[in-house]
Amino acid sequence: MEDQHKDQNQRYEHHSFIVEQGQQPLRIDKYVLNFIENANRSKIQAAAKLGNVLVNGNPVKPSYKVKANDNIKILFEHPTHEGLLVGEDIAIDIVYEDDDLLVVNKPAGMVVHPGHGNYSGTLINGLIHHIANLPKNSSDRPGLVHRIDKDTSGLLVVAKTEHAMNHLSNQFAEKTSEREYVALVWGNVVDDEGTVKGNIGRHPKNRLQNTVFLDDEADKGKPAVTHYRVLERFGYVTLLSCRLETGRTHQIRVHMKHIGHTLFNDERYGGEKILKGTTFTKYKQFVDNCFKILPRQALHAKTLGFEHPSTKEWKSFTSKVPNDIEACIEKWRNYAKHVNE
Repeated sequence: MEDQHKDQNQRYEHHSFIVEQGQQPLRIDKYVLNFIENANRSKIQAAAKLGNVLVNGNPVKPSYKVKANDNIKILFEHPTHEGLLVGEDIAIDIVYEDDDLLVVNKPAGMVVHPGHGNYSGTLINGLIHHIANLPKNSSDRPGLVHRIDKDTSGLLVVAKTEHAMNHLSNQFAEKTSEREYVALVWGNVVDDEGTVKGNIGRHPKNRLQNTVFLDDEADKGKPAVTHYRVLERFGYVTLLSCRLETGRTHQIRVHMKHIGHTLFNDERYGGEKILKGTTFTKYKQFVDNCFKILPRQALHAKTLGFEHPSTKEWKSFTSKVPNDIEACIEKWRNYAKHVNE
């Protein structure tokens, strides 16, 4: 672990964040629960009592009320799991590789980087086994320019040099990279194409979800833009192409739910329930079978494009829609035909 992440008392920084504008005063032990998965309030309170919860550099009590622009750091006496990363011989589907970067096709179910409850078997564990001395990103994670969720499949670019990391990260920040996803969503999306805009931030009540903040709360969250286009309609569900202009956590999942079209079988956002359709038992059985075929959210990062950091050539990659999503689409396609006969 590098020295700058450790203070003089051998404590290690595990979490760091700045309170957003518009935040109402809230006890710090409640506030940080919104940002740390699998944390509990008693653990946060214990850390605060040991002087390990800092606001603007000073230890605070659990009852401290956070306010906008507070810089919060949470320390523990053990290094972070990211700091103890171990390479593992994990099969990685490498689509392209050169001296600067590699493009990986991630399967559904694989976690991209270690975190609470997932400390091994991640893409990063596999990458550091495959490549020595990957450059760290701004979150101290080796090689990662961007990420996709555990149960989303598809393409990721990984930087192998500092130059590539900076160049590619800038493209993602400047919105010049190209990312297109295939998504199956609940409901009949009326417009053939459209754009969803709305700041995305942590849900105030459900800390495992993100949500859209509208005009009256525009100071919350970060700007997010998703462009969508209808590929096929199946009546109760619609197949979409979604192009990301920004890359917020859960962006497509949150934006689609926001416009009333939650991703099919997206358990975290309520898409594992039957949101559209009939009350017939036969229909319920059909949807349950679809859920069994596709036991995750119907989202695949299909296309990835960017300017190569060294050659300046435009590189574009496309990955096949995985069998589980393809099989689910085919079932809906057949269902739609029979309904319309």
